[in-house]
Amino acid sequence: MTEALEKEAEYNNLNMGVSSNIFTIFIELAQNMMNYSKTKSTTLGEFKAEGLILVGKDKSGHYYVESQNVVDSSDRAKLEPKLQEILTMNREEIKTRYKELRRSGKDTHGKGGGIGFYEIAKRCDTIEFEFTPLNESKCHFHFKATINTIKE
Repeated sequence: MTEALEKEAEYNNLNMGVSSNIFTIFIELAQNMMNYSKTKSTTLGEFKAEGLILVGKDKSGHYYVESQNVVDSSDRAKLEPKLQEILTMNREEIKTRYKELRRSGKDTHGKGGGIGFYEIAKRCDTIEFEFTPLNESKCHFHFKATINTIKE
């Protein structure tokens, strides 16, 4: 991932701040997937962390990081309110909330899925997410963060 970002930065004049944001978002989504992904292994009958993370660039030149994985419905109940809260906040409110969570120790980078989404929101322009029920106990979770490449 690091090498791919370095090449992209070199060929497309991508500044290091944007590269850092893409990388951090990728790592946060990978950690989220490790903590919450629930796909049953057909050979062992156990659950394993499995999903998809994609980094791309849209037609308008904005980079995005998308993830998809299966989560328990109980985890959806924990994650969705945090994501909904982030959607209602502006950048300064997100930064303030992030600092509050770090100071309090609540929803830290342990298996909480809380502070990581605030970290992502600090580093991107927009987030989108959707939970699609698969059955009573599992949902498909799709998440997308779009990163602004133009300095304000």
